[in-house]
Amino acid sequence: MQPVNIICIKWGTKYGADYVNKLYSMVSRNISIPYRFVCLTDDAEGIRDEVEVKPIPAIGFEDFDQRKPWTFAHGWLKLTCFAETLYDLQGPTLFLDLDIVIVGSLDEFFEPEGDFLVIKEWDKSDATGNTSVFRFNIGAHADALEHLKADPVGSRKDVRNEQEFITQFVARQGRLKYWPAEWCRSFKRHCLRPFPLSFFQEPRIPEGAKVIIFHGRPHPDDAVAGRSGKWFRKVLPTTWISEYWR
Repeated sequence: MQPVNIICIKWGTKYGADYVNKLYSMVSRNISIPYRFVCLTDDAEGIRDEVEVKPIPAIGFEDFDQRKPWTFAHGWLKLTCFAETLYDLQGPTLFLDLDIVIVGSLDEFFEPEGDFLVIKEWDKSDATGNTSVFRFNIGAHADALEHLKADPVGSRKDVRNEQEFITQFVARQGRLKYWPAEWCRSFKRHCLRPFPLSFFQEPRIPEGAKVIIFHGRPHPDDAVAGRSGKWFRKVLPTTWISEYWR
């Protein structure tokens, strides 16, 4: 059986090598099929030897290749994984953000049919997906990059970030599908207890969850310590995160 690919990307200083290392460890404990774990990064220092580390690829787009300031924000550099040729990688590929906690098997993410599978964004009523966890085939969406290159300003004028850009682009082609809702859950929306229970009860793992998504604040380390990142959101120290996020 040809190995599937698990890809993450790290740039700048927001996340250190420890996030890559923990992600690799979580993946290794929660997958039973052959796989390659690849990190695209501009700084490989401190990343464990089991991880295949490769530079963030040049894609023939000056803004990305020269790291214009706007490309560092809102996840835009994640789009480099859609290069038509991505090193020697081929076939089914699961992209995972660094700031997630895996609490169940990843095997099932490779089972549904579809060109592009992603989380349905919880805060949007349109087609937008949350790209913390998505699956595609290497090279299958290089046309999205060509669209961006052809008109960098116009192609972004109606979107706020990378995930709106790619999921709306794929949706217009009729190629977008979503994971079952219970697989990927938001820590803030689905794990935290509602007010006022959040002051007395620890956040929970929702039934059927495989991946917990930490979008915005808190990050996993914040939640372990009981830091919410927002004055209006109470987060008790979440002990189970340490069990999984290691």
